[in-house]
Amino acid sequence: MTISISRDDVLGRLRSARPVLLVEALGPAYYADAHLPGAINIPPDQVDRLASRLLPDTSAEVIVYCSGACDNSGMVAGRLTELGYEQVRIYAEGKEDWIEHGLPVEREA
Repeated sequence: MTISISRDDVLGRLRSARPVLLVEALGPAYYADAHLPGAINIPPDQVDRLASRLLPDTSAEVIVYCSGACDNSGMVAGRLTELGYEQVRIYAEGKEDWIEHGLPVEREA
């Protein structure tokens, strides 16, 4: 079972010394356009191929998000849970909410 996490909690996790892994569950073009700081990109159809390489610690806290208007975060979070990841959270409001509140994003060159 995955648990939701709020924007304020995501921001707090990013500012803390405790490591957290952010996963954007959108396609590569959306990720390149803008993603939360430090996020990695794992689209739903790539979870089985990428998870073990990009997220080697199944006990680490993982926060999955998408645009806020899609189901990708739920699909990726569900599959990560099935693969044995123990602390998977969903930031359901997603990247649109983050940007609307003026929070920083990273962009690919």
